[in-house]
Amino acid sequence: MDFLPEKIDQYSENHTSAESELLAKLNRDTQAKVLRPRMLSGHLQGRTLSMMSHMLRPKRILEIGTYTGYSALCMAEGLADNGTLHTIDINEELEDFAKSYFAKSEHGKHIKMHIGNALDIIPGLNETWDMVFIDADKTNYSNYFDLVIDHTRKGGFIIADNVLWSGKVTEAIKAQDEDTQALVAFNEKVQQDDRVENVLLPIRDGLMVARKK
Repeated sequence: MDFLPEKIDQYSENHTSAESELLAKLNRDTQAKVLRPRMLSGHLQGRTLSMMSHMLRPKRILEIGTYTGYSALCMAEGLADNGTLHTIDINEELEDFAKSYFAKSEHGKHIKMHIGNALDIIPGLNETWDMVFIDADKTNYSNYFDLVIDHTRKGGFIIADNVLWSGKVTEAIKAQDEDTQALVAFNEKVQQDDRVENVLLPIRDGLMVARKK
């Protein structure tokens, strides 16, 4: 995921608003206690998600892939009054960890966590989404997009993480692994969908940002 020279990357972080003390502690605890801490959104991407949420002032956010709760807390910062963020993860082993941080946050009361298969859970939520963040199993990115696009309001955003996949998407002919091929197909799917306008931001491991027309 290190696309930029280290000095440029560090300069960008140094000139980005700091994460809260709670988020910094969550970051440290994830690095120390949880497998694959690389999955955490982290400072720069977290502030980007927070900024987007503040701009939208969403009433309903859907997150697919909670992990330890960092990105959920970042997006919850911009929720409208009485807004709700629904976050889904299949890994029940991280539920208590994430919920412990939600409980410590002023935004935690607005977060509803669901454990299970997102493909089964999403249809039952029966919501209209202002903002959707996809950061789960890569092979289902296109399926998640199909599930939420008709339930995203006009002007709402669908954001997908890891769409550059450490640069592997640019070498799709050589990279035959399932995740890379799924992300290549997803990126092309969004690019060709005339219901949205989109920009792929090379932030961290790549954010695909699609606004529903």
